Amino acid sequence: MRLLDSENLKSSHQTSCFIAKILDQETNNTMTFVKQNSELLPERIGGPGSIFDSPGYFRVASRGRRFRRFIKMKFSHSVFVLAALVLIYFAPYGFKAFFHVTQEAQQESSNVVKPPEYRSCKIDFLESVNDLVEPKDFTDFRNFTQFSLDYIDKEDVSFGTNMYKPRFGGHQTLQEREKSFYAKDHTLHCGFVNAPGFSSTGFDLDEKDKTFMSTCKIVVYSAIFGSFDFLRKPAKNKISDFSLKNICFVLFVDEKSLSTLSTEGNNPDDGGYIDLWRIVIVRNLPFDNMPKNPKVAKFLGHRLFPSARYSIWIDSKVRLEADPMLMIERFLWRTGSEYAISNHYVRHCVWEEAARNLFLKKVTATAVDEQLKMYQSDGLTKFNPSNPNNLLPSYNPESCLIIRAHTPMSNLYSCVWFNEVVRFTNRDQLSYAYAYVKLRRMNPNSPLYLYMFKDCERRSMAKPLGHRLPHAVVI
Repeated sequence: MRLLDSENLKSSHQTSCFIAKILDQETNNTMTFVKQNSELLPERIGGPGSIFDSPGYFRVASRGRRFRRFIKMKFSHSVFVLAALVLIYFAPYGFKAFFHVTQEAQQESSNVVKPPEYRSCKIDFLESVNDLVEPKDFTDFRNFTQFSLDYIDKEDVSFGTNMYKPRFGGHQTLQEREKSFYAKDHTLHCGFVNAPGFSSTGFDLDEKDKTFMSTCKIVVYSAIFGSFDFLRKPAKNKISDFSLKNICFVLFVDEKSLSTLSTEGNNPDDGGYIDLWRIVIVRNLPFDNMPKNPKVAKFLGHRLFPSARYSIWIDSKVRLEADPMLMIERFLWRTGSEYAISNHYVRHCVWEEAARNLFLKKVTATAVDEQLKMYQSDGLTKFNPSNPNNLLPSYNPESCLIIRAHTPMSNLYSCVWFNEVVRFTNRDQLSYAYAYVKLRRMNPNSPLYLYMFKDCERRSMAKPLGHRLPHAVVI
């Protein structure tokens, strides 16, 4: 209040000075007008011999006119002074009202643009990884559903090569899609599908990189394709020596992105590293739709790192700012989960997310309409936050951070989710809930233990920094 009063007094003083200048100017103008008219008056009201020409009359008339002008001038001054006093008196209230309205507008704007969910929050991590021991239920994943998965790596071209076009995701029929959701021993489409007589369908890696990746037991990985993002280096000061020694940090890039990073001073050393990232070059990207290419790494980590027990995927738009082992302990081991992902920061319904993507032109109306119609016909409903029987706390994730144990159910879910992204739009958030709900419905006795944590916790572990380029291609 003291600050506001001082500001009001200052404003009132400035207002008074301004009005005083106006009054001075008006007084000068009035005096000039009187002087000029006094000089011109004899010639205007009469000539020689007129009664008005007498000195006595002129003095009386002049005094009378001067008196009336003086009264008018005083009245004008009084009006200005009164107006000035009114302005000075009400100025503090006006400024208070202005600041009050401005404060309310700023508060309303802040509530819309930056709600509390947008902030990071503290996570109850262990103090250190020194005494960290993997729980017994996780040593052989005995606490989770056990079955064997195999993957289709070649397709039979029985209907003729003239009509066949090889695809990285294969040509999955609707019948094969339906069967793929069962948690049982079987073979399913999960990328890396080739055909006899054809070259690779994409995502080609050097053998030396494959050898290195096969040794990884725990991996943190990301991808930059099409020079879409800047290089985000993990925060070393928040990662323990244990994690630095025992975890693989892998960044997949195409040659274009590597060239862009080099021009920015980020060149791999002799061992192929940029900071913590082991750079793995991907050639022959499988999709013309550029935003779909990172989904290969994002969902198929269990295929790229065949020996890995745990993996943490982070989008290239975020920077890792937590110890990976503490993340695994907190969100997998402590919760008894095999898959962990965060809620979206504001939207929790698939239809809301679809509308937002349409508004931002990240998808076409035809593509998203086809996708949601199929999902709705297969039982997916709009998310109802008041429904206590919801299978998930949110049907819309912020999928830039995924923490996984490579269990059979986790691998199966990653495959079926990836197949939905291949079949429909590149916006994986639109297929997240459908894949999970269908998996649960078709395997009532074999649940996927999925844990959704808070968005503010995600922001504490993976700081969002934004993309270098906007989405140029939609589907």
